[in-house]
Amino acid sequence: MNGTRVGTDRREWPRLPLAIPVFVRGRDGKGKEFLEFATALNVSAGGMLVAIRRVLPAIAQIRLEIPSAPVAALAVLPKASRALRAKALRTTPAQGYYLLGLKFARPLMVSAYPHPSPRRRKVASAV
Repeated sequence: MNGTRVGTDRREWPRLPLAIPVFVRGRDGKGKEFLEFATALNVSAGGMLVAIRRVLPAIAQIRLEIPSAPVAALAVLPKASRALRAKALRTTPAQGYYLLGLKFARPLMVSAYPHPSPRRRKVASAV
């Protein structure tokens, strides 16, 4: 093999097993726009797994809209993402649904999971 262990979890962020209703917008394999009510089965800062009734082409561009109560939209609350862009990484058939593995265009909570950056060294003293 190429040095990686079989079954190694390569995920960058932990997944939360949450069932969240979500609207999925995109284009099907024929290029026709669609809107479907679906359920997210798990969510991470980098993506989510969605149960959807239609098969989508590889690397389909998706827009996810998370519904919320009207009062939440009017209240003074911390900024939260309700509309997300993603691309399909994989589609797996499962008992009348398709499990759609999505990667967000931009990770959620980027500041909570900073990527390591090279440390800068002090080159010379000003004194």
